[in-house]
Amino acid sequence: MNITKKITTITSCAILLFCSCETEKKEQTITSTYVKESHSYAQPNASVIKHLSLDIDVDFDTETISGKATYNIDNNSANELILDTKFLEIDSVKANGKTTQFSLGDFDKQLGSPLKIVIKENTKTVTVYYNTTDKTEALQWLNPQQTLDKTHPFLFTQGQAILTRTWIPIQDSPQIRITYDAKVKVPKELMAVMSAENPKEKTADGNYTFTMKQPISPYLMALAVGDIAYKAVSERTGVYAEKSMLDKAHAEFSDMENMVAAAENLYGDYDWEQFDVIVLPPSFPFGGMENPRLTFATPTIIAGDKSLTSLIAHELAHSWSGNLVTNATWNDFWLNEGFTVYFEIRIMEALYGKERANMIALISRQDLEEEIESFEDNPEATHLKLDLKGKNPDDGMNSIAYDKGYLFLRTLEETVGRSTFDVFLKDYFKTHAFSTITTEQFITYLNKNLLEPNNIKFNTEDWIYQPRIPSNQAIITSDKFENTENALQEFLSNDTINVSLTEGWTTLEWVHFIRNFPETITTKDLARLDNAFNLTNTTNSHIAMVWFEQTINHDYHGNHVDQKIEEFLIRVGRRWYVSTLFRAFKNNDKIKEALEIYKKARPNYHSVTANTIDDLLNYKSIE
Repeated sequence: MNITKKITTITSCAILLFCSCETEKKEQTITSTYVKESHSYAQPNASVIKHLSLDIDVDFDTETISGKATYNIDNNSANELILDTKFLEIDSVKANGKTTQFSLGDFDKQLGSPLKIVIKENTKTVTVYYNTTDKTEALQWLNPQQTLDKTHPFLFTQGQAILTRTWIPIQDSPQIRITYDAKVKVPKELMAVMSAENPKEKTADGNYTFTMKQPISPYLMALAVGDIAYKAVSERTGVYAEKSMLDKAHAEFSDMENMVAAAENLYGDYDWEQFDVIVLPPSFPFGGMENPRLTFATPTIIAGDKSLTSLIAHELAHSWSGNLVTNATWNDFWLNEGFTVYFEIRIMEALYGKERANMIALISRQDLEEEIESFEDNPEATHLKLDLKGKNPDDGMNSIAYDKGYLFLRTLEETVGRSTFDVFLKDYFKTHAFSTITTEQFITYLNKNLLEPNNIKFNTEDWIYQPRIPSNQAIITSDKFENTENALQEFLSNDTINVSLTEGWTTLEWVHFIRNFPETITTKDLARLDNAFNLTNTTNSHIAMVWFEQTINHDYHGNHVDQKIEEFLIRVGRRWYVSTLFRAFKNNDKIKEALEIYKKARPNYHSVTANTIDDLLNYKSIE
């Protein structure tokens, strides 16, 4: 090689390498710059957690968790690390292994208190020794009688949205992603599982170790402890549950592997290795929680016919939208849930056909309409991008984020074409994997990678920043729902009920049937329908909820329905179900009846549900 050419080549390579490094450095700077967050005291641009090592003891006698949390931090020459805490007792703190000063700031009802820790410019590790208290909101301690098997106590956590700070001192913002490992000590007769690599059998001494190698947002840290067992569905899917529930759950969720395969076929590899589900006691406040590697689920989805398993598809979809690509702040929550509902319905279509998918979508559309009506005096609450400063982020966790977000994406799909939209979504998940995104960043990405290349004009900002639903919405239809409406009309217009018309109906058809009762329906007709279909005694929780709502609305008291409603509200803690029924009591001026039931039911509810119903019924001011 010519020496001059060689020197020139070396120089060129050096320049290219320098430019590449500068570009990489610039990109890292951009991705590591955190946006302003109104629901966390943390200052991550100064000092931020990158890894957490947790070492805790779970004590059922005192109903506390105690131990230490050690953080590896990125320190931008800061002299302070700020963590979020709420209702925690902080015993001591160390920085780089040496005792350091700390202070707790003023307490805020929503946010708790900032834990301010003195560090030095060279501080790389911080350890906090702490314990939870009886006010810790993320934890629910259940006595044996509150479990299914009624033999041993149970504990589970619920961190979304900002409750992880109530059981771990943490920078509790979704834009802060961390890896973690944990050592957890529990009574030896119980098993511990986390949103991490999990055991399949109990240990002899009650000591468990966990590792989460992929970076996750703090709200996805989760722990459950109970007398549970595991049963595999496939090599990478399976179910944890109390022993008397295990076989039922395994049968109900037998399509889990098929769901994962269908999801991968749509939008790329499943990046979390394992997808398991734990069925929790009925006080769990949500239908499901998408904790990575281990979805937490309510037993109310165990219907015996797989008719409610779209919830499992929903939580699986979160493995891409939410866990892999996460809303940067809770104002951007629709980016988690709108995408997930869209993905859920696509999974269900791939496995069970378009008609079932459209029925799910229409139920979603009905939920959205009711939610919009409820915000008639507060139309800004129907925006996709929210302003939740000074509010509990739970206020934004409603049908707007889920169902308006879904309708926006479905309308986009129908505008650009499904194949084009699928390529866009697959690239979106791959491009933003293990990172967080704001609404504004999504709009920029949407314009650059979908709309502009295809020369398509779309009213994106109307959908996101304006109230209600734009006129260019996707229209969803279902022949089976039309059949249920026709059957209802026939039942109401004839003295006899031809029960054969309902043969083969799924849960979705029954829900649509009951929801479409006319406002003028009489108690006589309700009694006829109840006697024909035994609705008051249904074991399907979703059908029970919509039926009980109608009986409250129309003063129907036949077949001991009042007793069944009370039993349902005491037994089930799923917030959507119980808030629907307590709201029906309130809207029909039946507060006294509601409060009589609530006083019995409240001890069984997780704080997420109890706080919602407290506000709904103004319970605290009456106590």
